[in-house]
Amino acid sequence: MRKKITIIGAGNVGATAAHWAASRGIADVVLVDVVEGVPQGKALDLSQAGPVDGFPFSVTGSNDFADSADSDVVIITAGLARKPGMSRDDLLAKNVAIVKSCSEQAAKYSPDAVLIVVTNPIDAMVYTGFKVSGFPKNRVIGMAGVLDSARYRTFLAQALGVAPRDVNAMVMGIHGDKMMPLIRLANVAGVPVSDLLSDDELAAIVHRTQTGGAEIVNHLKTGSAFYTPGLAAVEMAEAVLTDSKRVLPCAAYLEGEFGISGCFLGVPVVIGSEGVEKIMEFKLTDEEQTALHESEKAVHVQMEATGL
Repeated sequence: MRKKITIIGAGNVGATAAHWAASRGIADVVLVDVVEGVPQGKALDLSQAGPVDGFPFSVTGSNDFADSADSDVVIITAGLARKPGMSRDDLLAKNVAIVKSCSEQAAKYSPDAVLIVVTNPIDAMVYTGFKVSGFPKNRVIGMAGVLDSARYRTFLAQALGVAPRDVNAMVMGIHGDKMMPLIRLANVAGVPVSDLLSDDELAAIVHRTQTGGAEIVNHLKTGSAFYTPGLAAVEMAEAVLTDSKRVLPCAAYLEGEFGISGCFLGVPVVIGSEGVEKIMEFKLTDEEQTALHESEKAVHVQMEATGL
């Protein structure tokens, strides 16, 4: 039976995610948006790339959530994007209502799906999706760590003059200024980056990673990043659809792991057909544990603001 991905939101992130999913040839893609004509036009344009790119699955656009029925994965990208001077938290009040509605529709039409939330502020929005959908914790995942880690790896590779794919590095915690790019475990083909870069160079890269989203927003003026967020969501979806047991940093619901309970936070997880199949818990240093608790505090403030 053919696999199916529904992407809710046909803006820059959603349309780009549809592009990546189609290009990778992992499932039929349904692009849903409330604005008439937008998902249909973008899906039609993308489907016409099929003969050139050679992807074997269909791409359709719709304003009706019924067309998303029986999806294996639902990716929520709908919501307002940041503008210069705005924090992710500034989006919370309006986006919580959008994500709530999307989650209700996802649960109604695809009750067995894995839900991937991309909308900002991600850690609060994935909590919203979890509470509203009624899905078990393993089938609700927030996209952030894949994106933040990709930025971290990019900046490290640029500083070292090496191929980004040879840089292994991970970001944990909240998707925000208190995120925790791990220096201790970052390496290039097994060589610790701390042996290759100075403390000042690493501190600058950590700071740039923490503010990487704002850097793009300040350039674009009227929107936020979309190429890598779209691909990051598809990377997660592909792990679900192929049951590949990928280890990816994602916002997962913690119940005692890393000494944290009752919230979604970015940690390394194993993703397979059931969503989050395992949280890869490991021992943190005292400094890292303190930083992660700072993320936890920030996430709980966001959670309370959702009113759920």
